[in-house]
Amino acid sequence: MKPHRTLSPRQESLTEQRLAEALLTLRSVAECRAFLNDLCTPAELQAMADRWAVVADLGRDLPYREIHRRTGVSLTTIGRVARYLAAGHGGYALVASRLGRGAGRGQRGAAGERAGAAHG
Repeated sequence: MKPHRTLSPRQESLTEQRLAEALLTLRSVAECRAFLNDLCTPAELQAMADRWAVVADLGRDLPYREIHRRTGVSLTTIGRVARYLAAGHGGYALVASRLGRGAGRGQRGAAGERAGAAHG
């Protein structure tokens, strides 16, 4: 995250909380897409969409190289998503579970195993 020289850590946290609260007011996919398109640059939005696609593929236990082939996402980013899926804040797995996509199956300890497979 980019450091703000004028904001204290508490102010940063409150700003992030306000963003989360704003997201919670959205009532449809169309509203969410409109908000995200206003909030993010096309590159930022594509990066988030790419990471989300990786979550689904990791949930299907696809090897990193196959995910890269399918999505074009770098192996480094795939590894980062896998680490956060296995040991992050739980957001990826929570949303995937609520959407019935099953991401997170077999993720505990599997990130390192798949990472090793990606290099071989």
